[in-house]
Amino acid sequence: MDCRRVSYLVGCFVFGLGGLFIEVRGQNVLPKCFYSEIYNFGDSNSDTGTTSSAYTTINPPNGELIPGLIFPTRNCDGRLIIDFITENLKLPYVNAYLDSIGSTYKHGANFATGGAPIVKGPSPFNLALQISQFIQFKSRVLALYKGNISDPIVRARLPSVEFKKALYTIDIGQLDLAYGLFTSNNDYQAINASIPSVLANFSQGVQQLYNEEARFFWIHNTGSWGCVPRTNKMYKPTPNDTDSAGCRISENLIAQEFNKQLKDLIVDLRKKFLDARFTYVDIYSANMN
Repeated sequence: MDCRRVSYLVGCFVFGLGGLFIEVRGQNVLPKCFYSEIYNFGDSNSDTGTTSSAYTTINPPNGELIPGLIFPTRNCDGRLIIDFITENLKLPYVNAYLDSIGSTYKHGANFATGGAPIVKGPSPFNLALQISQFIQFKSRVLALYKGNISDPIVRARLPSVEFKKALYTIDIGQLDLAYGLFTSNNDYQAINASIPSVLANFSQGVQQLYNEEARFFWIHNTGSWGCVPRTNKMYKPTPNDTDSAGCRISENLIAQEFNKQLKDLIVDLRKKFLDARFTYVDIYSANMN
């Protein structure tokens, strides 16, 4: 990871024996960065236990391929990208903030929730609420340290107070597009017109995190939304709106526009917050390749 400048990662994610590998084209090899804590925000793409804690039990085959996992906590049978990131950093998996049984937050916390959008929607766990949870988490951690907590068990479960040195990962936005499409009766022009407003909320969230000492941001763009099998099974695409891979062309065009504006926003944030580092990860290209 480049902790000195913004990186546009346009390569491929290779999931194998070494965890998560990221190909960065056109850049020199840079020294690795080391983070002792990760704070994650997002939707089901990186939810490691919020949905199963806040709503209902997640049933197999979810979680079957994660060794040692007693209760399924992810909406897939194996690991998520956030799991590969933690493995690559040689950290344990990040526990969900709401997972109260047996969790430790020594290496950060995960606020991501399945179904979560950036703006307010059907899920109450939008980005603003997740950041509010983080702010509460941080204030309680600092209060415990200030109170000179002596219980070694409690201290062993707390992160350090060096929130400025943690990595802040964000993977969210796809559901804003999906909710908008379903509520607008497939009005693609209306969805495109809503993107600036959605990203304004995203920008506000990043600035809130910056005000809470966040300095290292790892931000995923939205994936190839038109290729999601479950959506295409529920809503059959028409032949003239389908590419050679069976993906919806119109929905992927919306995803591309969202990603273009997100990338421009990150460039602006970098100019505004000169002491912060932003890494933009091209999940869309990784999906399509």
